Amino acid sequence: MPDRRSVDDLTIEELEHILRIRKRDARMDRLRRFEEVGLRPGDGTSPVEDVADEPKAKEGEEPTSIAYESFVHGANARGRSWRDRTLRDNLLLAVELLAAAGLVAIMAYAAASLRNLNQEAASAQAEALSNVPTPTATPIITTVVLPGGHTPPTDPGGAQPNYEEVPQYLRPLVEQQFAGPVIVPTPGPSGAISLRIPALGINAPIVQGDGWEQLKKGVGQHIGTADPGQVGNVVLSAHNDIYGEIFRHLDELQPGDDIFIGTLSQEYHYQVAYHHVVLPTQVDVMGPTAEPVVSLISCYPFLVNSDRIVVLGELVSP
Repeated sequence: MPDRRSVDDLTIEELEHILRIRKRDARMDRLRRFEEVGLRPGDGTSPVEDVADEPKAKEGEEPTSIAYESFVHGANARGRSWRDRTLRDNLLLAVELLAAAGLVAIMAYAAASLRNLNQEAASAQAEALSNVPTPTATPIITTVVLPGGHTPPTDPGGAQPNYEEVPQYLRPLVEQQFAGPVIVPTPGPSGAISLRIPALGINAPIVQGDGWEQLKKGVGQHIGTADPGQVGNVVLSAHNDIYGEIFRHLDELQPGDDIFIGTLSQEYHYQVAYHHVVLPTQVDVMGPTAEPVVSLISCYPFLVNSDRIVVLGELVSP
């Protein structure tokens, strides 16, 4: 039967007991809310502490407190829920670990495949490179003395290649060059084929090569030098006292005199800039230049041929 007494009629012990019951019920409500959202209780006092405040059952009897029974029932339910969630979490964790391990394995396989591919490509490239011949430098200037050197025709032996102007240690190389076959390239449409110098009355053909046999045919262009009108040095040589004496009066040219070099398609206009006398071994005058120029070379002086005269002309217009 419900107790209908007012608060004023209750003793202090009964009021304290009611307060403990309400506090316990409030904690039970919080525990149930935690269970509903899947969270465990926080740091709140366990309901077990309040069970001690309930009247103790007699020896051999089970506690009959409703709050106690609710707590035991809730604790059993929570235990089952936590065990269920632990099993599910373990399964999810296992799946995640397997997925991570699979990803690592895939990445390791991809890295190994890429490494093998790079190694195979490097081996193939090394093999291909081993079959490529070692490049050798081919300088434009292949002679050790300037072209056209010869003994004067007045010498007892007549005109012939002059080995005396070649340094002793280089003579075998020069002799080999003279003795070997001369490879003359076929001139292209941009190659030089004619030379005109109005001031000296020169109108002569240009052949490729400036060896002994080539200079018998006219003016020789040193093989590998620039084509007319192009950036670089067009190196042309001819004799001064034999084989037509084409460059007999080369030293008479003055700055501003015209030089015309013809190709199959057009004629290029140069003008004399200066001339100077050099030693036969000063082959740097045949070297490439950053501007379009022409170098005219011949033995000097006339019937002595101990030096070379070099006339430099600069391009005026094509």
